[in-house]
Amino acid sequence: MFGKNAPPTNHFDTLISGKAEIVGDIHFSGGLHVDGRVFGNIIADDESKAVLRISDKGVVEGEVSVPHVIVNGTIIGDVHSSEHLELAAKAIVKGNIFYNTVEMVMGAQVDGQLAHRYKSVKGGEKAKMPKQVTREKPKSTAVPGQDAIEAPKHLGSSPTSVSAAAKAAVIEQQKK
Repeated sequence: MFGKNAPPTNHFDTLISGKAEIVGDIHFSGGLHVDGRVFGNIIADDESKAVLRISDKGVVEGEVSVPHVIVNGTIIGDVHSSEHLELAAKAIVKGNIFYNTVEMVMGAQVDGQLAHRYKSVKGGEKAKMPKQVTREKPKSTAVPGQDAIEAPKHLGSSPTSVSAAAKAAVIEQQKK
């Protein structure tokens, strides 16, 4: 957008439309563009090249921990940007900003402190961004091409055994 060290901003994998509201944390990689409202934290891996762009219509109420952040909307919560943060003319941040590199255009508003936290240290390692989550991700999820979550042991391990147990329960109820 403004700087020569900024990541490419022309490709975003995910769009949250202006007519959408998300309640809960978002974990992503790649590009995320927010036109709508997010009530929860937005998190990307420190090592990723993830980019979050919040448009002038976008609002995030929660903590943001993303390497590259471009804001032209509103964030109510702390912002952690380990690589590059851009605050455009309509940006409003009500919270503290922890950054490595920041660009701020006239008109951008920050109601909080700015802290240069993610600068490179000896050995090339940077401080890790915090990952505040309101709810942990499930340990096992069904993904196409992978095994699904196992049924609870008391229901059996196959659909036929679940069906047999359900049939037995119905027959038992009919006897009474």
